[in-house]
Amino acid sequence: MDGMNEDVMNRRNFAGMLAGLLATIGALAGEAEGQAAASPAAATAAAGARPAGMKELTSGVYKPIAGRGMQGGHESHQFLTGMLKAGNIRLEMHESVQQAGAPHEAVGTHLHSEIWLMQRGTATLFLNGVEHKMEAGDVGICCAGDQHWIANTGDSELAYFVVTVGPPE
Repeated sequence: MDGMNEDVMNRRNFAGMLAGLLATIGALAGEAEGQAAASPAAATAAAGARPAGMKELTSGVYKPIAGRGMQGGHESHQFLTGMLKAGNIRLEMHESVQQAGAPHEAVGTHLHSEIWLMQRGTATLFLNGVEHKMEAGDVGICCAGDQHWIANTGDSELAYFVVTVGPPE
């Protein structure tokens, strides 16, 4: 690969894996739909209508949108966010970077499910009280309703892609 480290996950490698990840997400979306009544936006989506201000995603290529820069040791670049054509499934994708020593993200619990794909670095993924080690190339899944956070536990920069799917929140 022209001197590139084959163990490093990059955008091109991730794009090649995205179809399989989306198939996995489809299976997880059923769980999120079962929780749809928890918010007005989710109820609207469950009824088949797209929530106001939420665009319908179309097939194509999405470039990263410039982020706000590094804040508190964290940086994020959004690729896409919107509703799939079915009208009841929200899809979002971003790339996150955490500097070594940055505090972990806040504990989260959502109606949507999340998939993390590690690009580089070493992380701890906290899921419902259990800490899991993640390295470049690993995939972590957090189902709707699970408590979670992710932290850089290495001596270098941590970078990962996040795909979320579920009802709008």
